[in-house]
Amino acid sequence: MQYEFLKQFPKRMKHVGCYMLLFSNSSQKTIWKQYGFLRLDEQMNVIFAILLYIMEQSLKEEACTIDDIGAYLDHLNMRYFEKQMNYGDCKTLGDFVINVVLSNEGKVMYFDGFDFEKREYQKMNVSYVANRIVYVDSELRRTSYYLTEDGYNLLLSTLEIENNMKLTIHEMIFKMHLEKQSYDKAVDEIKNVFNLLRIQIQKINEAMGRIRRNALNYSVADYESILGENLETISDTKQKFQNYRELVASRKQELEELDLNIRRLDEKEEERLKNLGIIEQYLNRTIEEHQKILSSHFDLKSLYTNELELLSQMSYIRRFSIRNELYENILDNPDGLSRLEIFLRPLFGNVPDKLYNLKKSTQLQRPIRRKRAEDTEELLEFGDACWMEEEERRQKEKLAKYERSLQLLLKAAAASEKGEISLEELKQKLEESNAGYLELIPNVQIFKEIMVELIQSKEIDIRQLQKERREYISERSGGFRLHEMLLLLSEQMEPQIQKIAVGRVQDGSVITFEHAADEDGIERCIRCSNVWIRVWQEA
Repeated sequence: MQYEFLKQFPKRMKHVGCYMLLFSNSSQKTIWKQYGFLRLDEQMNVIFAILLYIMEQSLKEEACTIDDIGAYLDHLNMRYFEKQMNYGDCKTLGDFVINVVLSNEGKVMYFDGFDFEKREYQKMNVSYVANRIVYVDSELRRTSYYLTEDGYNLLLSTLEIENNMKLTIHEMIFKMHLEKQSYDKAVDEIKNVFNLLRIQIQKINEAMGRIRRNALNYSVADYESILGENLETISDTKQKFQNYRELVASRKQELEELDLNIRRLDEKEEERLKNLGIIEQYLNRTIEEHQKILSSHFDLKSLYTNELELLSQMSYIRRFSIRNELYENILDNPDGLSRLEIFLRPLFGNVPDKLYNLKKSTQLQRPIRRKRAEDTEELLEFGDACWMEEEERRQKEKLAKYERSLQLLLKAAAASEKGEISLEELKQKLEESNAGYLELIPNVQIFKEIMVELIQSKEIDIRQLQKERREYISERSGGFRLHEMLLLLSEQMEPQIQKIAVGRVQDGSVITFEHAADEDGIERCIRCSNVWIRVWQEA
């Protein structure tokens, strides 16, 4: 080829096509003008703001429904865009961006790039988002959206870097920011690294799907390319990021010890501590993604090998035409029907390995827990009022147990001199006063759920929760909700609580609570990590 720089031209045009199709689907649509977005740059800002929100929800593996996107746009509009739109308008605009601009009303999108080696146009598929069905609160069925590989590339390909160099470059930039202690910038880079690993896993899964459908449609060049990317990714990534995690953990511990033993951290130091926590979290997830890539790499090799072996075995199968070999011969000589078993006998020579129930294949399969809930709902249709009252009473008693256990934790932390208490210290106090664990641990399931919710939340700003409660109208949930109960308990305490923080004690100690009962009344022995709880109260 005379012009070597034109070799990767279709690949370059695919990146161009990702933007061109966005412009094509968005331009000349009157809905933008209805809501005050008159200029093209305003429209593109809204589209990419939504794409970034979908990417963030995809990274957190959380649901991203039209309702979520509408609430997100409503918040952006109130704070930044300041257009004459209410929540319903924002939801309608979000639905338009998802289903028209990004999904082309369900029609497949293509962009042609000229291949100068083959001297013809190459049709390339473009897809920004995909969807899946999720269940909100285990009952409501909703459609959740997430980014595809093209969607990720659209947001991450602003720098002209080869795929095999992106991870190395972002890792080098992350290391530089970590050495300079620019933790806010390091957070962005570790997110980019995590994005690239997640994209690699998605590419592997898509390749395995194509191989399962038809291995002949997956070329050896594609297989060689993805194996090379996998090997470059898993070569030394894990050890590097394990070292980074140890460094971040030590710096985080230094700031925490400074806060506990010497002086309170100022605002800048608290921000650094928060960023270190985010970095540590993403490093843990990055190492997990590395392990997934390693496992998927061998699964891909095994799958491709097996599929090719099965295809090669098809050459040994003898095929014939039933019409020519059976029907025509029977019509010519009907006496052959008496010896038909000779023809059919090979079909019944072996016993099938499994039985396939066709009726089951057409039934909607649900998780066992969901099926039990539906069975309970069917019983309620008989209108047993007494049963419903009894169930409501049990629910209130259960919520009261949650409330007493959580209240004990908050009061114990507030009563300590430094506003902090650990489970080990709380256990010692309960043993000294002979109070027992019944109030702290009404049953194993309740105590476990409270501690898991607290640890996952890490930091809870009560003032922010109060602000959200004033700004948004929501129905009171019937089950346990940590933030709702914390708001209720904080208002009951004097002085009121402003902020709550929870974390594991770094020494790795384990606390044992004996003679704790479960929901069935059977005594259990609980072994859990030592957790500290810190509260800040009004002065």
